[in-house]
Amino acid sequence: MEEYGVIIIRTLFLYLLITFIFRMMGKREIGELSILDLVVFIMIAEMAVLAIEEPADPIIHTILPMGVMVLVQFISAWFSLRSKSFREMVDGKPTVLIHNGKIDEKAMKKQRYNFDDLLLQLREKDVFNLADVEFAVLEPSGSLSVLKKEKKSSGSLTLPLILDGQVQTSHLDMMGKTSFWLRKELRERGYRDLTKISFCSFHNGQFYIDLIDN
Repeated sequence: MEEYGVIIIRTLFLYLLITFIFRMMGKREIGELSILDLVVFIMIAEMAVLAIEEPADPIIHTILPMGVMVLVQFISAWFSLRSKSFREMVDGKPTVLIHNGKIDEKAMKKQRYNFDDLLLQLREKDVFNLADVEFAVLEPSGSLSVLKKEKKSSGSLTLPLILDGQVQTSHLDMMGKTSFWLRKELRERGYRDLTKISFCSFHNGQFYIDLIDN
């Protein structure tokens, strides 16, 4: 009976501890979790199961590695906020699968993404005809963002031209623009140091610019 009591107490304690840890790690939907987040969550869950199954093992043997995993997650989140390269390495980056109504099969193969996947996610967006799609972007979370052709008159896909002070040349190429054009347009608006811009996009002839906080 004493062993059962230890198991019950451990279960309740670990339930509260893990709930607290997950709340500390931020509120995000399951589909928005990065690979590192998923690894941390799975490992913490496995540690909790082992601690419950082995009531004779000191609870500190579970709490200590959990604390290490939380520390790893916090450090990675800190680096992700400050380094676009690190963020792309951990989380990945969006992939344009349909551009101007044309399917990019090379991009699909690179992401190991087939037409069944594409059609399934389009149906989830209430799109039943590929011919109706102007743009489709596979997000790092695995979700698909879709812009229909009938919406083109009210705008187009907004692509970031600068992220964390770095010019996104691939997005400029997709728009048929150059880095020279971007720098010229921003200089005319008083932005001479692009490294001080955290986010810049161009939509319907208008720039949206946000500076890096000091």
